[in-house]
Amino acid sequence: MTEVLLLLWPKAKSIGNRLKHRRTNDLIRPVVMVILAVLFWVVIFAVFYKVLVYFKSIEILGEVLVAKLLAVVFLTFFLMLTVSNIITSLSTYFLSEDTRLILSVPVSTENVYLSKYLITLGHSSWMVLLFGIPVFMAYGAVYGAPITYYLWAVVILLVFLMIPGGIGVMISILLVNLVPAKRARGALVVLFILLLAALYLFFRFLQPEKLVNPERFSELVDYLAMLRLPTSPFLPSHWATRSLFPLLKGRFDDSMFYFLLLLSTGFMSVLAGSWICRFLYYRGWSRSYESRRDKVRRVPLLEGLLDFIMRPFHESTKVMVIKDVKIFLRDTRQWSQLILLFALVVVYLFNFKALPLNKVPGISFYLENVISFLNVGLAGFVLSAVAVRFIYPAISLEGRSFWIMMSSPIELKRLIWSKFWTSLVPLLLLAEVLIILSNIFLHVTQFMMIISTASIFFITIAIVSMGIGIGAVYPRFRVEDVAQIYSGFGGLIYMIICVTFIGLVILLEAWPTYVIFMARIGHRSLSLFQWIEVVFCFCLTTLIVLTATFLPIKIGLKRLSRIEI
Repeated sequence: MTEVLLLLWPKAKSIGNRLKHRRTNDLIRPVVMVILAVLFWVVIFAVFYKVLVYFKSIEILGEVLVAKLLAVVFLTFFLMLTVSNIITSLSTYFLSEDTRLILSVPVSTENVYLSKYLITLGHSSWMVLLFGIPVFMAYGAVYGAPITYYLWAVVILLVFLMIPGGIGVMISILLVNLVPAKRARGALVVLFILLLAALYLFFRFLQPEKLVNPERFSELVDYLAMLRLPTSPFLPSHWATRSLFPLLKGRFDDSMFYFLLLLSTGFMSVLAGSWICRFLYYRGWSRSYESRRDKVRRVPLLEGLLDFIMRPFHESTKVMVIKDVKIFLRDTRQWSQLILLFALVVVYLFNFKALPLNKVPGISFYLENVISFLNVGLAGFVLSAVAVRFIYPAISLEGRSFWIMMSSPIELKRLIWSKFWTSLVPLLLLAEVLIILSNIFLHVTQFMMIISTASIFFITIAIVSMGIGIGAVYPRFRVEDVAQIYSGFGGLIYMIICVTFIGLVILLEAWPTYVIFMARIGHRSLSLFQWIEVVFCFCLTTLIVLTATFLPIKIGLKRLSRIEI
């Protein structure tokens, strides 16, 4: 145990040093993170509280629905944690930079396994804790559970996390002995994203909003029959549900039996992983460094298309854009997330197709156009979420080779704008597809079609510019994973600024759009005062869009020029 603590000590020491030597100006970051985490908890708690209150109010089936929902929550956590632990353990055990140093010192394999296991569990499970705690608090609030419920909920959740952690580590060790670690991680990332996309599409196409309608009682019964899957007695999610649910009413029943099942299985998974690690870890680790590099194949069609598109641009801009596109396509972790993005677009458009506006006689035409205008803001939020993942890290993805760009005869301004154009075209295409197709489903007027497509066009330009500019203000060139770039403080600031910007644009455009729309419906002209209001609002909107487009890039350019190589 002493060796395990020594192996974990550098990790804890580095965290302590960052907190100890934090400057006063850096205190803003943890304060903002804590505030947003609290807000996030409040939202999760409120959503589950409303759902549970509604389920509990249903006679006879209320208790069944509440228990089934808890089983679904635990099953979802179990599946996601298993895949997450497999991917995380590949990096922690085989691709981490400190592994070579640790294996060179006289430390037993079991202690290396246990220290890496604890680090893997922390990296892969913190999000579940963030999601899970407000969910269990909502259950306790609805049932008026005693304090023992909350204490046991924390213990049960921590024990539950051990099982997918042990399973994930065992699978990764066995997998690396068959396939080199770098290739295995890329394949698993694609598999995980395909799984998420399939689950997302499957759940949405079930149209669960129909279950709120009392007239759909037969569908509710069918839905309950489908939810029998999570109640298998061989699943850890079932054990966690059966050990926690009786505690809501202050009873133990058979909670201790299922808790001991969780505890024994958790320890057994850790011991089994240690046994497998003793025989296969060194062989798998050596294979991860012996893997050959894939040959980069030339694709004449792609190169010809890129060369044709970039022909009007300067030669240096053209070369950098082509470089970024090729690097993106070669990185499995990057392009594979387009699968999840495609699922998001399908569900987004399906929501508009499924809106029952035709059931609102008399005002359906008005609602269709109002929703079309609000859709601009909703699409803007979706685009900002996509941009923080793909556009904000654009500068940081240059990595440690950024010094090559700085020392080359290429102007830094040209580098920034090449990133801008590379990011703008695909995001603008996505934005217009979302708006135009959703407007077609809503059967909006020609005026609303023009307003919404023009608005999303300029909003997208500003979102891309802010992503590149703020990404240049907060660059992170030394990271092992792209997620560390956009999940940091800079990514948080970018999202806050994007949401504020989109909200301002929608608020400023709402009044002039409403005035013009009502005038066209009533076949009347605007008064002079109304024209002044319309022009003023649109001019102010234009000023905000121009500021959001050019100011971030200017600030980011100044910040990058001051970086010491």
